[in-house]
Amino acid sequence: MAIEDLTIIGESINDSVPSTKKLFDAGDVAGLLELARFQDQRDAGYIDLNVGARSPEFMAEMVSKVQTVTAKPLSIDTPDPDIAKAGLEAYDPDRAGGQKPLLNSVTLLRAGMLDLYRLQPFKPILLVSEQVVDGRSKPCHTAEETYQAAKQLVKTFRDSNPDVTNDDCVIDPGIAPIGSDSQGNIHRLIAAMELIHNDDYFAGMHASVGLSNFTVMLPSKRADGSPVKGPLESAFLTKAMPLGLDMVIGSVKRKYQLLQPDHPAMVCLEECLKLDGFDVLMRVREFYS
Repeated sequence: MAIEDLTIIGESINDSVPSTKKLFDAGDVAGLLELARFQDQRDAGYIDLNVGARSPEFMAEMVSKVQTVTAKPLSIDTPDPDIAKAGLEAYDPDRAGGQKPLLNSVTLLRAGMLDLYRLQPFKPILLVSEQVVDGRSKPCHTAEETYQAAKQLVKTFRDSNPDVTNDDCVIDPGIAPIGSDSQGNIHRLIAAMELIHNDDYFAGMHASVGLSNFTVMLPSKRADGSPVKGPLESAFLTKAMPLGLDMVIGSVKRKYQLLQPDHPAMVCLEECLKLDGFDVLMRVREFYS
């Protein structure tokens, strides 16, 4: 059963996924369209579409073809303004029940992509784990830096497109693999979400993360044969949804659920939030080994 009030952005059609990259490289459009159908049938709220470094024309072609097999809105996923423009121009809102596409992901350094809203209205996923320092993109190391990046990027979107509403904004505070997080990213992330959630400036906005990134470096099973990734991702959802998280880029195959406080994965995550440095890594290793 799906988690109520959580929208899944189906992640499968992404050039960075090895099995999908093989489909792209082979020109197997039929196989890519089957991924769209499958995610639609598994109740994805959006279908993500990332064609990698391929041409803008290919992105436009894929948007048009995917929209022939699903009525779900799409997430145009690219850091390239030309590819984004082509995808947005090809997108037909009528085929998605009038729903706007997502544009994933916009950073402060790539804020010029927000001007594409005039070409085709969209909901940007605003990646606020990055800031601009001396004209260059730098990671946000603290919750306060992340919070300030969110305010600045939302303001930029509003200033360039006065008719947008808070419902048009999706904030991505950035998530990193917990299995290698010796730098305290999980602490920054949760604290930043609290700051954003408690500020009325962001009321009515959405929040999302690339959830599969959280467990990307971990084994699939614990020593006792029970799963590792699904429970830890569910633990994160349990912690983050009360702080405003209502969307994730994730797998429709995963059975996400909200966990009880005494669930081993929940206990692990809560303890990680009380630890620092390599102690976090050791606690995660203890969980799966």
